[in-house]
Amino acid sequence: MTLWNGSYPFYPGTNAYFPFDTTRTVIVTIFLSMLIMFIIILPGIPGKGRLFWFLRMVLGLFMGAVILTVQFTRDWENGWVQANTSYKSFSIVQVNVDIGLHIGLAGVNVTLRGNPVNQINETINYNEHFPWNFGADYDHSYSEGLEKGLPSPILYMAEKFSMQSPCAVHRQYRIASHYVSLTLWLAFCTWFISILLFSMSVLLYGGHMLLLTATLILFSLLFFSTMRNTLECPIQFGPVSLRTHYGESFWLTLVTGLLCLLLGLGIIILNSVLPEKLKFFFSLDKSSKEEMWDKFCLPAEPSCSTQDGLMVPLSELCHVTATQL
Repeated sequence: MTLWNGSYPFYPGTNAYFPFDTTRTVIVTIFLSMLIMFIIILPGIPGKGRLFWFLRMVLGLFMGAVILTVQFTRDWENGWVQANTSYKSFSIVQVNVDIGLHIGLAGVNVTLRGNPVNQINETINYNEHFPWNFGADYDHSYSEGLEKGLPSPILYMAEKFSMQSPCAVHRQYRIASHYVSLTLWLAFCTWFISILLFSMSVLLYGGHMLLLTATLILFSLLFFSTMRNTLECPIQFGPVSLRTHYGESFWLTLVTGLLCLLLGLGIIILNSVLPEKLKFFFSLDKSSKEEMWDKFCLPAEPSCSTQDGLMVPLSELCHVTATQL
């Protein structure tokens, strides 16, 4: 096969891709819309409970959005390296590129970006996804990459996570990701149940559901961490090696789990020690209603009645039994 303008003709052009995750954008848009709706109706909340009500809504939406969004993110584990490496197979041409590895619950993303982007008469800017979620065949995706003629650094990194790789990390990552995803879906369900319980003023059981949510989230992080306890597969690009570390999704999930844990423990402790403070935070203070009821039980003023009489409290009324004649 002959060269054409300095490149092999069976290599396709650079694939176009969205610069952001559309699934994450949809989820964030939905939760932001709900937050804006709560802000609009905020002036209609009377008294000092307005601030506490808004704080509850923000915390609840934040926890739910994080638990749902991290299911679809691709930055649970990240790694970047800058190297001079060959760009295509059967070619000795070297390019200077930034190579990124992004591991999510649904698969692996490999990023290849040139320094500069335009080199050897081509635009080097790739972002390829190789899935391993339910119903996906990782090795089939890798074979399609070989058929398309993807750049050598992408194929080299994708091959490390294939089932035929001597690294043998595909099974650990795939199984652990499935357990993490399942645990997070359970956490999302328990979070939703806790929101329903709080809306029905069942505070103690809502606190227990928050504790269960925190436990599920922390267990999901434990499942994901087991993958890093295995022997790491070296990813070398000449003299430099690519090393991965926990990404933003991992740390954001950890913060959310600790937040659920603290809120759940706080609600349970306050319900036992200071139940009135807890009711005040959830706008369940009955003092104002009791004061209004007491006003109806007070003696009536002369100006409030056409006859000279007294209003008797309902609690002091005598029960009268009627006998049928």
